Amino acid sequence: MKIALVRRQFSPTGGAELYLGRLMQELARRGHEVHLFAEGWEPLEGCEFHPIARCASRGQRSIHFAREVARLLDGSRFDCVFSLERTVRQDVYRAGDGVHYNWLRQQKRFAPFWRKPFAGVSPFHRRMLRLERETISPQNTRRIIVNSEMVRNEIVERFNYPVERMHLIRNGIEYAKFNAARAKREEARLRFGITGTEFLLLFVGSGWERKGLRFVLQAMKRMPKGARLLVVGKGKGHWPRAENVSYVGPVRDVTAAYAAADLFTSLSIYDPSANACFEAMAAGLPVITTEFDGANELIEPGRNGSVISDPAQTDSVLKAVEFWRRKGPPEFTPSNEQIGIERNVTETTSVLELAGREKSR
Repeated sequence: MKIALVRRQFSPTGGAELYLGRLMQELARRGHEVHLFAEGWEPLEGCEFHPIARCASRGQRSIHFAREVARLLDGSRFDCVFSLERTVRQDVYRAGDGVHYNWLRQQKRFAPFWRKPFAGVSPFHRRMLRLERETISPQNTRRIIVNSEMVRNEIVERFNYPVERMHLIRNGIEYAKFNAARAKREEARLRFGITGTEFLLLFVGSGWERKGLRFVLQAMKRMPKGARLLVVGKGKGHWPRAENVSYVGPVRDVTAAYAAADLFTSLSIYDPSANACFEAMAAGLPVITTEFDGANELIEPGRNGSVISDPAQTDSVLKAVEFWRRKGPPEFTPSNEQIGIERNVTETTSVLELAGREKSR
């Protein structure tokens, strides 16, 4: 098959890019002709790159990209078009960013009182909502891949998309790399200056508002002596400093942070399925997240993590942390077959081949 893949931006550390790179390699291995439409990408053998000019206006960039991809595809013949972005027409769409309407609703719900009237009312968000509705229309998209049951339910509820045309394929990570992290615990704790008696909570990621860092920080204010929070990644705006919180910025080898930690925390207000939760699970850490993160679907409360119903309820967060401080390591770790990237790529490839066969009929 001649397959077009669509991804607007490239980040060397992005989980979607790792996944897409592996997918392109697998498709080429199976004998498919692979084309990539993007604003920029590192050269990859076996793939033809089609550059999309960047739009000068940041607020218009997503809409411009969608229209430009549609224009280029109109003059081409592909057996299957697979988009990881909200675009106009495709055979398969991966809803990796979830549902924009639900994100805006959660953002407004948890915003400080003075920001609530302004949450989600900009022209950019109105354009994104229109584009999303166009993307998820059954007439424009043959099949949809979701990475959590949460997102599948949101799409059915908001857009009435046929559930039989949706496929649940959970995110995939480099399982072996993170699973091996636990063997380097002493070395990693020395690297981050963690003493042997400190109980280390870990927060990893960008988009700190969405991932609920402020709720973790609220909990740290009331945390018993001997607990420390390590914040890995980069966030926008000003974030408070505290004696028991260490901001280390982006880390080239993030497995060291997982190796040093005792507990992973991600109090997301909206996340389709956080890769960092899967990375932490593979590294043998208990995970505290919320019911607004699709990754919670792999948590068995009290056995490998805790699921918080309201991240703003600090008492619930403290209770969960104290539980894992007493209990220690989780009872089990999800397997490579559940959260490994190879499984993800294999399942995704099967959906693309199915869509291609349907299109050729």
